[in-house]
Amino acid sequence: MRVVAVISPKGGVGKTTVTANLAASLARLGAVITVLDLDPQNALRLHFGMPHNDAAGIATYNLPQGQWRNALHESSFGVDFLPYGSVDEKQRDKFEHTIKTEPNWLLSHLNSLGLNEIDVVLIDTPPGPSIYLQQVLKVANIGLVVLKPDAASYSTIPSIESLIQFYTKGRKDFLGYCYVLNQMDASKQLCRDVFGMLRSNLGERFVPTAIHRDEAVSEALACQTPVSYYAQHSSATQDMQYLTTWLQKNFGLVD
Repeated sequence: MRVVAVISPKGGVGKTTVTANLAASLARLGAVITVLDLDPQNALRLHFGMPHNDAAGIATYNLPQGQWRNALHESSFGVDFLPYGSVDEKQRDKFEHTIKTEPNWLLSHLNSLGLNEIDVVLIDTPPGPSIYLQQVLKVANIGLVVLKPDAASYSTIPSIESLIQFYTKGRKDFLGYCYVLNQMDASKQLCRDVFGMLRSNLGERFVPTAIHRDEAVSEALACQTPVSYYAQHSSATQDMQYLTTWLQKNFGLVD
């Protein structure tokens, strides 16, 4: 399997939205796509039609090795997903303690899914450093860092690069990482300036087309549907298709 870690150095950049819509876009190419939500906000499920009051997920199951496959949810969009789950603080602490004490917790569960080499797993992670990100970076083949076109996101790049390099150093199966700008508003000078600086400084690690701010994205989420299904000809759908093609070209993500 090919594992993509979707990362953000800070919250509020739309990382989960990018994860869900990228998964749906990849699935349209005929790939087998599985999405795991390791962000305690538990928001990824809402993009795939899971009822708000359904509390099931990775943290609520706290399943032993080999049981994740039976807990996957099938969406109507060609994507299987496993939500984080709705838990209280006591449950979350217990779950995170399990992860801390099992260095290969994520690897063992991923292997138990029985996926083929060409299948793709996208993993949504919490913003910034976390025990979840540590586990994900140990197994990821590709890192996708989501940023907003603002000064705050730009300033966090050194810290997230340090984390990625620390946990992936020396791993021959790690193909590299890249950055994509989300919620781009080309009418604002600051957005254009940040885009230009990132393109200049990051070079080939920067996806050269941003995902533009588009009301269709929020409307699609309200309908619990990926934007490519809700508004096929929207700018966000076109941007997501470009990101999919770019990842395929640079990392061979989908055969």
